[in-house]
Amino acid sequence: MSCPALSADGISTNPQPVAAIVQLVDDGAFSDAQRAIDNALRSSSLSSEQRNAYEFERERMRRILLDFSLTAMDAQARVRKQIPDLKDAEFAAWDAAGLLESRVIDGKKWYFNRAPSNLFRLSAEARARRANPTPFNDSPLEQPHAHHREVLEQAKKTGRDAVAPRRVRITQSISVDADAVPAGETLRAWIPYPRSIPGQQENIQFIQSTPAKHQIAPESALQRTVYFEQAATAKKPTQFSLTYELTIYGQHRQIDADKVVPVTTSAALAPYLGERPPHIVFTDEMRKFSREVVGDEKNPYRIAQKLFAAVDRIPWAGALEYSTISNISDYALRAGHADCGQQTLLLMTLLRMNGIPARWQSGWIFSDGAYNNMHDWGWLYLAPYGWVPMDVTFGRLNSGEPALDAFYLGSFDAYRVAFNDDYSQPFVPAKQHFRSETVDLQRGEVEWRGGNLYFDRWDYDFEATLLPSPQDAILR
Repeated sequence: MSCPALSADGISTNPQPVAAIVQLVDDGAFSDAQRAIDNALRSSSLSSEQRNAYEFERERMRRILLDFSLTAMDAQARVRKQIPDLKDAEFAAWDAAGLLESRVIDGKKWYFNRAPSNLFRLSAEARARRANPTPFNDSPLEQPHAHHREVLEQAKKTGRDAVAPRRVRITQSISVDADAVPAGETLRAWIPYPRSIPGQQENIQFIQSTPAKHQIAPESALQRTVYFEQAATAKKPTQFSLTYELTIYGQHRQIDADKVVPVTTSAALAPYLGERPPHIVFTDEMRKFSREVVGDEKNPYRIAQKLFAAVDRIPWAGALEYSTISNISDYALRAGHADCGQQTLLLMTLLRMNGIPARWQSGWIFSDGAYNNMHDWGWLYLAPYGWVPMDVTFGRLNSGEPALDAFYLGSFDAYRVAFNDDYSQPFVPAKQHFRSETVDLQRGEVEWRGGNLYFDRWDYDFEATLLPSPQDAILR
């Protein structure tokens, strides 16, 4: 093993590359990574971009430790809240099967904060052992729903792709903890805001905000925001909020597989076909999985159906913070579970690998009732039909009706507002410090001149109120 060259004062003159530090962090060798980062940052030859990359790996370790904060005893105690007579052997068996996500960090095993609750989503045996079983809080649209039929029937009747609109008023807010920054310091906040997308979401009307002074990013911003500034007050939370209305349409593309042909690569489609490190990479393991799923199939639509079904089989579970994961699609392939964004990035990677353009979209979902949640989904391109909706997390429904069951490969409900038409995109105005969420934008972001405020320093809320649909939207 070669040793780094040292200067006269003992400082390495060739610090380890960032990729090597990333691997140390992924391997749980935090002490080694910290020493390597400290050594690298002593170098006067680093560019600002290199320095930021090293500093982010230090921040990533801090975030990982926030996610992985449970000892084995802590994790067992949480599982026992639902299984009071939990046996040590049961916990050990579920742990050995990989059903309780954990990580060894500097030789000590730590469990993911959500591992105990995720266990009951991943294991039917664990679910059956609960003393007081309760349904999971999932979207009503993850099961066959009257709205699915409404979309399909209106699309068939009218021949249109955009149907079954919903008019909705949305309020999003951020509450920064009291004394998160010194009194008088200016807090900078970004709250997600939708772009107008013809035929998907239209007639966006800004209603009000707190504070009243704000800056709306241009329509060209693929992760669009409303930006605020406000001085912090001692011993009081700092509040930011935003209210707007828009009309959202259900989507349906009627696909005849026999008419689908491979795409002809163009300048417009090229960005959606290739790799995009770090989260879309055609690894050897990814290629192997693709070959096993696709087999000899050549038709792009049927390939997409096979890949959609394969990713849909990965069970959903609460996710690590995306900023802590060095390659999200690879993680989703290996972890044995994945959430919506992880499943979407995995499916996008597999589709692109098979010559099918795929792109990201995400925002928030809601319902006729109290349910709402962050959500990620995507689009794939099929010639000659164009861009086609896909939501692999909602996946295949279970009505027994083929068209309805296949809804989420070709259709969308009208209960989703899109904030992001791509991931990891710059803000307007730009953020000066690390983002809390380096991939998505759903909760918002907060910083001050002293640095970023991570999610443990503020809270967020989302409210959606359905309004009467305007007649012109119904008849468009």
